[in-house]
Amino acid sequence: MKLFVTGVAGQLGHDVMNELNKRGYEGVGSDLAPEYSGIQDSTAVTTMPYISVDITDASAVEKAITEAGVDGVVHCAAWTSVDAAEDEDKQEIVRKVNVLGTENIAKVCKKLGIKMMYLSTDYVFDGQGTTPWEPDCKAYKPLNVYGQTKLDGELAVYNNVDKFFIIRIAWVFGKNGKNFIKTMLNVAKTHDTLKVVDDQIGTPTYTYDLARLMIDMILTDKYGYYHATNEGGYISWYDFTKEIFRQAVELGHTEYAEDKVTVLPVTTAEYGVSKAARPFNSRLDKKKLVENGFTPLPTWQNALARYLKEIEF
Repeated sequence: MKLFVTGVAGQLGHDVMNELNKRGYEGVGSDLAPEYSGIQDSTAVTTMPYISVDITDASAVEKAITEAGVDGVVHCAAWTSVDAAEDEDKQEIVRKVNVLGTENIAKVCKKLGIKMMYLSTDYVFDGQGTTPWEPDCKAYKPLNVYGQTKLDGELAVYNNVDKFFIIRIAWVFGKNGKNFIKTMLNVAKTHDTLKVVDDQIGTPTYTYDLARLMIDMILTDKYGYYHATNEGGYISWYDFTKEIFRQAVELGHTEYAEDKVTVLPVTTAEYGVSKAARPFNSRLDKKKLVENGFTPLPTWQNALARYLKEIEF
């Protein structure tokens, strides 16, 4: 198995490349920078084959993927800055990256007859209610520009590729890049009181665990739509923050103890600083994974414990 992986400078692409290497498969990484620009952590991805590709350039995409001679493409690259995507001067590039870039890759996969795996988001739904979203649900209603472009990316894959996996994820964290956990740990160093929303509900996704599942999946022909987050139940961002600090204290970081940092639950309306509308209901139904013989991800509590031991804070 040889795979072309986009977005290797990001959290997920980094871990997908390392998972491929761990299993003895070949991976060709790509991103926009002239050379690998992710975290220099001495893992396999830092020395694996790399090609600089602008995914919005159709001819460059076709040349890179064709010449790489791969069995499939794992498309992790995306514009993921949700609030910045709302800026009028950013919307054209967001659309080019998330929609046109995805369509360019999809058309090459179709032409070559190879597999394509596309990472999407719960943001394709309107985030209302309390019922977990089913992977084959078509009641799309994105609340923001980012969600709309990721949905349009999904449709580009669906309309062009025969052998596709579309995996929706939520609340992602990994070693290589910014995420909610790192933000909370950093903010608490300079603030003794934090306000965190408690009316947005979902489940975190650790890229290290997700990468394992993704490679399990792409080795099969069980194509279609899937949802994948860690197990462990549905929580709010407030719940997540409390557990981040609790586990940090267990590791000896007493500066995050309850008598040092107070975490206050607030509603989204009370918090009120986001440009982009956020979904209240990010619950994703993952039973299709088990139905198709895939091993679910570990609990988010377990993932968090492993992650905190991996990073410096």
